[in-house]
Amino acid sequence: METTILFLTCVVVLGVISIQTQLTRSERRVARVERKLDAVMRHLGLEEEVPRRDEILALVRDGKQVQAVKLYREATGAGLLEAKQAVDAMS
Repeated sequence: METTILFLTCVVVLGVISIQTQLTRSERRVARVERKLDAVMRHLGLEEEVPRRDEILALVRDGKQVQAVKLYREATGAGLLEAKQAVDAMS
């Protein structure tokens, strides 16, 4: 009985490790594709259209960086670091 529980626990732990490894690998691949796409867009002179850009710019002009970052995240679904970098680039 104890051996069976130990075996099943090991199987579950190995399964979780395997899934986490696959997710990490997928995240790295997605990040690499995004960097390549950004490079292509820069080369072509294209800019990503930001929804609610005018509202975000108004907040930046008013010195409300935190609110601008929050709005950028809501509008685009970006992470905190990406949103901060984008808002800093707008100012």
